[in-house]
Amino acid sequence: MEQIIINGGSPLYGNVSIGGMKNAALPVICACVLNEEACVIDNIPPVSDIETLLEILSTMGASVRRLTKYSVEINCKNLVPCTSPMELANKLRGSSYLLGAEFGRFGKSSVSHPGGCSIGARPLDLHMKAFEALGADCTHRNGRLEVEAENGRPVGSSIYFDKVSVGATANAILASVLADGITTIDNAAREPHIVDLAVFLNACGAIITGAGTSVIKVKGVEKLHGCRYSIIPDMIEAGTYMAAVAATGGRVTVTNVIPKHLEAISSKLEEAGATVTVGDDFVTVESTGKLKGINIVTQPYPGFATDMQAQFGAMLCFAAGTSTITENIFNSRFQYTDELSKMGADIKVDGNHATIIGGAKLSGAPLMSHDLRGGAAMVIAALATEDTSVIEGIDKIERGYHNIVGKLRDLGANIQKKTSYTDEQIRVAFN
Repeated sequence: MEQIIINGGSPLYGNVSIGGMKNAALPVICACVLNEEACVIDNIPPVSDIETLLEILSTMGASVRRLTKYSVEINCKNLVPCTSPMELANKLRGSSYLLGAEFGRFGKSSVSHPGGCSIGARPLDLHMKAFEALGADCTHRNGRLEVEAENGRPVGSSIYFDKVSVGATANAILASVLADGITTIDNAAREPHIVDLAVFLNACGAIITGAGTSVIKVKGVEKLHGCRYSIIPDMIEAGTYMAAVAATGGRVTVTNVIPKHLEAISSKLEEAGATVTVGDDFVTVESTGKLKGINIVTQPYPGFATDMQAQFGAMLCFAAGTSTITENIFNSRFQYTDELSKMGADIKVDGNHATIIGGAKLSGAPLMSHDLRGGAAMVIAALATEDTSVIEGIDKIERGYHNIVGKLRDLGANIQKKTSYTDEQIRVAFN
């Protein structure tokens, strides 16, 4: 088992480059299933969720060839539908995008219930509603979701989502690209990774308009062609480093970003007392470490991202005064607060609302990461605490952050990763 060990209390200085967005790469990789020609995807983040999804495609018969650490060629011409391994698909939420991609190309799909972080209810009812609108019968059988077109292929239709869902919007797009006719998606998610998916598919010959707005239209085409495409920068990775320097103090320039995607994050950092300078493809965050309490409400993009609330929750433990966080997207995203309480944080959670009394001196502690963003929050808290903390469960963190230890070390953090052994592992090794 690996651990991250942090001796905190050092301000962060320097530059950090942001990689490709995991949440954009996952649906784009699945979109390759719609294509019988090869696609080259650049700026792929080499994180465990991506590696698992590529392994799934490979076991299904796709040709997956690494060109560089950050580039991969995918050819799904010989992919066999409905064969995704349950033991792999269960590891990540992004495997759900195979439903729309398989259904879109083959008129049928079978994928096990997706896994991912335990952050509350994440039903697929809106996904099923979209498939049914496109002419599918949807069933649950033997732990798998099965989707099959009544007429052999999806048929264009009007889809209205009762609430905004990134995953359902992406699956509706994937399912309708090769459909017979025009599909209109109302109350669609507007996130940058939805736009990225549409831009990629259009580069392959799809006809998608309106991505980035609440109404998306997809005109079905007969087939797609290959292309080369680069994934957008990860705004959540960028926001995590921005929150870290705000908490610890220092001055860090975050490069290879799209500043517009970071506007909600930058605005809240400035409200808390940090200084944010914006360039064409970078932001610089400067902080004395002396912050003030603020209120945060998570909302669909362009509002404050749910994937950033844990990191801000950790940062606000060091802010003078009272802060509140209202979580409107997931119903169980405050698990990380129990870990921060071990460090002395004063956090009270009531349903989807957390109150943080900041300014108390935190101390180092043994911590356990239960989910990706909660793990990042523990890293931030440990960096800002003048003591030593040991974080277990770092495989959760590495699902979405490539080389987080190395990047933070380059900024001046006293941080290392090492392997720990249980008493049982030691006993086995010496007998």
